[in-house]
Amino acid sequence: MGERARRDTRIGPAIDRSVIDRARNGDLDAFESIVRARMDAVYRLTSAILGNEADARDAAQETFVAAWREIGRLREPDRFEAWLQRVAVNAARQTHRARSRRRVREIPSSTVVALADRAAGAPRDDAAILDAALAMLPVDQRAILVLHHLEGRPIAELAQILDIPEGTAKSRLFAARRALATAISADAGRGH
Repeated sequence: MGERARRDTRIGPAIDRSVIDRARNGDLDAFESIVRARMDAVYRLTSAILGNEADARDAAQETFVAAWREIGRLREPDRFEAWLQRVAVNAARQTHRARSRRRVREIPSSTVVALADRAAGAPRDDAAILDAALAMLPVDQRAILVLHHLEGRPIAELAQILDIPEGTAKSRLFAARRALATAISADAGRGH
């Protein structure tokens, strides 16, 4: 994915281990400080995966609800960031499934802009083409592409975040890249 399409979805500075430990022991104030420190990054991640503001907000909120429920069972506090991203990816998946069940199809704002530009005879930029192609992919493929290409996560971290073996992470990333290339070609073939 080109630099132009790159978004800032990095988690940010490390949260002090003592704050994580306090939250694991049920300290709501400690957990609230984690939420404040990570809300924007979690929203950016869910937004990049889902491509829809309302769904991304719902998924970000659900991320922290699920994290609060599960933080006491966090086995490796030093891997908190990867764990939180896994919770966010799962929340995005659940939100996507719920949206699919509702059969509500919202058009991302970038697609609306691209359609308006096309109608006015202006060419679409790379980011709009990428957004439209990503929107065609299943949420799991979008998630692995976002984590690897936009966040710069290596294969080993992808495997941890998605809770899959490294070989599976490699093959899913390969398949997602192929699907994205196909979606971009299909979009270009329609003359968009």
